[in-house]
Amino acid sequence: MASVLLIEDDASVREGLELALRRQAHTVHTAESGELGLEKLRVYQPDIVVLDLMLPGIDGFETCRRIRSAGEVPIIMLTARSDDFDIVAGLEAGADDYVTKPIEPRVLDARIRAVLRRAVSEKPASEGDPAWERHGRLVIDRAGLVVTKNGEPVSLTPTELKLLLELSRTPGQVYSRQQILSAVWDHDYLGDSRLVDACVQRLRAKIEDVPAKPDHVQTVRGFGYRFGRS
Repeated sequence: MASVLLIEDDASVREGLELALRRQAHTVHTAESGELGLEKLRVYQPDIVVLDLMLPGIDGFETCRRIRSAGEVPIIMLTARSDDFDIVAGLEAGADDYVTKPIEPRVLDARIRAVLRRAVSEKPASEGDPAWERHGRLVIDRAGLVVTKNGEPVSLTPTELKLLLELSRTPGQVYSRQQILSAVWDHDYLGDSRLVDACVQRLRAKIEDVPAKPDHVQTVRGFGYRFGRS
């Protein structure tokens, strides 16, 4: 179903997840360190990376930053259940989602499929719903899944693109974090606003002239976010 690069230093965890993902028809490449993972990323060009944060040598945070600087391949990080600081830091480093340890392979497989659906879930606009939208100097092509700013392409991860498409669909409408989690991440049972807030910050850094004073993705205190009117 997908080409997965699994970067995990614990041999038993790595082998168990590799077997489980192969049973779900994924192609799996593995690496036991961040350095080796970066090499295999260049060689195999996987559809998605599953990345443990606690790695020897280059740790998972730095590995995540290097993967993200090299391209927009989706990243799911693996983290200990109680490490809230690590979760936030991993999301800020560029991860799209996370799974806590001990890892349930079915949950990981579901998250992989959900992340990959984001890149292909949009359909061309129907009649009366223009596919091409201009919001100031930001242009969104819904049919082509292309975003430009000042005439230059904006490189977005599948999660960032899906977030932008969801919010911009109805400018001015306020979305709660739970609504955004359900629409973009395909799950809301965790009530986890960290995923939304981290992705919003990364998206603002790419599309706003002044990320600290956003014109497009605006915060509505006590409620959530809205897309500013054109």
